[in-house]
Amino acid sequence: MTNKRGNMLPHSSDDARGSLYIVATPIGNLDDFSKRAEQILRDVDYIAAEDTRHTRRLLNHFAIEAKLFSIHDHNEKDKADYVASLLDDGKNVALVSDAGTPLISDPGYHVVHALREKGHKVVPIPGACALVAALCASGLPTDQFFFAGFVPAKSKGRCDLFESWKKQVGTVVFYESTHRVYDSITDVQKVYGDDAQLVLAREVTKTFETFLSGTASEILAKFDADANQMRGEFVVMLSFTQESGNEAELEAKRILTILLEDLPVKQAAAMAAKLTGEKKNYLYKMALEMQSE
Repeated sequence: MTNKRGNMLPHSSDDARGSLYIVATPIGNLDDFSKRAEQILRDVDYIAAEDTRHTRRLLNHFAIEAKLFSIHDHNEKDKADYVASLLDDGKNVALVSDAGTPLISDPGYHVVHALREKGHKVVPIPGACALVAALCASGLPTDQFFFAGFVPAKSKGRCDLFESWKKQVGTVVFYESTHRVYDSITDVQKVYGDDAQLVLAREVTKTFETFLSGTASEILAKFDADANQMRGEFVVMLSFTQESGNEAELEAKRILTILLEDLPVKQAAAMAAKLTGEKKNYLYKMALEMQSE
């Protein structure tokens, strides 16, 4: 299928219909804009942007001419039918956010969900994503991770959410703003003390990109010593040393399950303590809970 400028785009499943392209854009360094993404934005008939003014600056930098319309948090449910009508007319549309990969803590879910329900083709054009960029350079476990997006603005909501993560396996990742990062790390310290290892990625791919590592109290001390370290956009990553992110607890339960088949609770707890290095009283309570279940 060609667009109105005669350029070739990948065929959709139905040659009479257009496709929606989910296009990742740079999060800071413009050199991260892929050639494929640039070409797609040149070739599509329309670009749906979170903020048309912001996207226009990107397009101007790369000398891309395009018809823009806005899709943001407050109108995307209503815009889904409009995008579907464009695709039905054979038009190709690109969806972009202000920076990074659309839908990752950015608008677009309702549009993509609605279009797939209608049988339209949705094509990902991968590229920059602050979550992935920060995590892969953090030094924290990457085999399993949980992305929480943006956390609540109020302390009570944050603390309740952080409390719910105590049984979360792997590294937990969330986004935070310059205005709330100090309060969020303070709440991490309230809930976990220093039982969580943190890495904060600040201004990823930008001039002042910085990675701060340490416990919550150590991060707060760095903020107190240099207020500039609180400036910018943050990716906050936590790895729980408390029970090693539940891995130690799972291993202790596995061992206790085996020992309790042949030993009384007290002896099983004592043997498990020798094997795991955990405290006997902690394992004794765990064994009792396992038996009651």
